[in-house]
Amino acid sequence: MGYGAHSRLHTFKIERLSLDLPVVVEIVDSREKIEAFLDLIDDDITEGLATIEKVHIRMYRTRKAE
Repeated sequence: MGYGAHSRLHTFKIERLSLDLPVVVEIVDSREKIEAFLDLIDDDITEGLATIEKVHIRMYRTRKAE
């Protein structure tokens, strides 16, 4: 559940699954690459919010190759 750009409440209800649900996309990369990506998509995004946050990585794990 969340609020959109026009302060309209978006909820998760089974009958609305294909409608205007909130979406969060997280990208982890260098600031320069994220800035370049945002510049690339800027003209294509008509609504939304983009933020850049500093992150402190506490741990990073990967599965071992099988």
